[in-house]
Amino acid sequence: MSTEVLPPVAPEVLADAVEQLSARLRKKLDAAIADCAARAAPGADGSVDVPFGEDAVVTLRPGPSGTVTDAAQAVCTCLLAPRCLHRAAVLGAAPIADGGEAESGEPHGEPARGGDGDRDGDGGGEQVPATSSATGMAVGSGGGRTESAAAAAAGAAGAAGTGGSGGSGGAVGSRGVPGGVGGAAGEGPALALTVAQVRAASALWDASAEALSAGVTAGGAVVQAELLRAAHTARLAGLPRAEAAALRVVRGLRAARERSNGQRLGELAGAFRELLAGAALLASGSAGAVAAGTSRRAYEQGGSLRVYGLCREPVLSATGYGGVATHLLGAEGSFFSVSDVRPGGLARAKGAGAASVALGGAVLDHAGLARGGLRIVGATVSADGRLGAGRGVSATPVRGVDWSEEPVAALFAKPVREAMVSALGDGTDGSGVPGAEPSEAALLGCDVEVVGAAGDHLVVRVVDGGPVLRLRPAHPHPELPHAANLRRIAGHPGLVVRVLGRPDPERAATLRPLAVGPVPGASCTLRLPEEWLGRADLGYDRLQGSHFPSAAERPGPVGPPVADGPDPLADAPLWRVRRLLETGVAGGRRAVAEAGRGTDTAALVAPLRRAGLGGAARLAEALTAEADRRPRDAFGRLTDASADGYARAWLASAVHLAAAERSLVVASWS
Repeated sequence: MSTEVLPPVAPEVLADAVEQLSARLRKKLDAAIADCAARAAPGADGSVDVPFGEDAVVTLRPGPSGTVTDAAQAVCTCLLAPRCLHRAAVLGAAPIADGGEAESGEPHGEPARGGDGDRDGDGGGEQVPATSSATGMAVGSGGGRTESAAAAAAGAAGAAGTGGSGGSGGAVGSRGVPGGVGGAAGEGPALALTVAQVRAASALWDASAEALSAGVTAGGAVVQAELLRAAHTARLAGLPRAEAAALRVVRGLRAARERSNGQRLGELAGAFRELLAGAALLASGSAGAVAAGTSRRAYEQGGSLRVYGLCREPVLSATGYGGVATHLLGAEGSFFSVSDVRPGGLARAKGAGAASVALGGAVLDHAGLARGGLRIVGATVSADGRLGAGRGVSATPVRGVDWSEEPVAALFAKPVREAMVSALGDGTDGSGVPGAEPSEAALLGCDVEVVGAAGDHLVVRVVDGGPVLRLRPAHPHPELPHAANLRRIAGHPGLVVRVLGRPDPERAATLRPLAVGPVPGASCTLRLPEEWLGRADLGYDRLQGSHFPSAAERPGPVGPPVADGPDPLADAPLWRVRRLLETGVAGGRRAVAEAGRGTDTAALVAPLRRAGLGGAARLAEALTAEADRRPRDAFGRLTDASADGYARAWLASAVHLAAAERSLVVASWS
């Protein structure tokens, strides 16, 4: 189903429209949504019309931001309007707008774009830990059910570090939850949440549990609308991080039901895990303001800085945003970045690499900054290293440094395992949410020798006796040169290359390279133009034959055909748990119950126990048992129809799996 014509719709507008439907019309909603987008036609005044037969036409008139943010902007000509099926179906077929898009025109979850004036370059970017917010009455408990959910999540992560899961304890903190619950390390005591925030988180937990229990097969428009209403309530209560997680789940459910090519069941399972874990921690009252997040990127004064360009990275989102992020390194070794991300998709991402840098009046484009440097006075910096472009910021271009010069050379001198652990972090983003992705600010540098291509990736060996790594494209889009550059490098076995990239937290010994350069003193290495200053941005620069050593300079054959090194993640039977969790996401509670009946349970848990993964086996057994638990009274009626217990069991197993897999990924870099 194409939604290109239909404008984005605010979550609360769709939720209200579905709520106004009668029970009879709600049953027909999913079928009515199916062909709405195909009938949509743009109007002359910027509106969009969707006809339903001869007597009903739904008209959407988005506001200045291009988003339908008010119920009055969606009207139908039928007699039942606004409580009609036509109106709700069109709103349900339209894309879901992010919570902050109505005010800023830029959705949450996208990298913030550089701004001007007193905005400090904050365009309403992705959620980052708040430094001061959510003051109010301290809350000790958010209710028994959600508090026990947080305990379940903590207990699951704790099992990963107790030896019950085969030594998977490297990713968990001393209290079981990765990184601890509450404020980030070194930030002092976390600020308490308000009563309204705890109530909103409890409502979000309930809606999320029902959506998980329904799964993709039964997670239609009505289930999604309940989740959207809870997400909007969370936003009003000041929980933007939880709202953003809920919107990701709704979009994932839609993509799965539409069988979208870009849909991945594992990604939807990860979105459910993040949403449930965050809602449980917030609803328990034990989380602080860091877990609540903030709707706008928080900037602090950074004083005077001298930064040097490392590389450029194209940014392309699933919601139509595109641009570039230029990574920088401070004189003291800290990572910074300057981004320019706006609506425009792929064309914007490809062209932004040469766009001007909007930072303190500096006369540079991103290509020049990636190979140059800046002296910044009055700098403003976010928690994840994003440089702001506020009124008091002044920037002057300075000479860039080669990768063989300090301070950049220190990146490649660090042992690869130590650098990997530093780049991956502890599996959280400072909020204490188990399984959250680490910050993308830190990059890893190392010198590698090319072994050759193996399947869809490039196999390399870290020089001086390091591990065998897999290089995969940082972005797989075919119109970006990442994959083409890696294929060209793969054609030169024995080539020694300096690589700067980001470790993949979900794959064993895998690096997503952003840039490459020659290794100082090596005879068989890259020959890059002088104006490239010793590095090629894999997302923008295209490597040519002249950039590689001649055939006479290449070493002899490097040995037998290329084979991957050991993959502890693929070899471990944890894939059985992952398949069980994804089965629950796809088919809901009923599918998990069916998977755990009869001999299927033994086939699931026996290999786990033989591999020493006793914690994973116990949690999988508890999940299947809870999924099949449907107590009924003497008349056959359900006595406990709540999905709370099932969601807690699923979350416990998911958090444990994330911690165990993260530990195996870390071990694979040894």
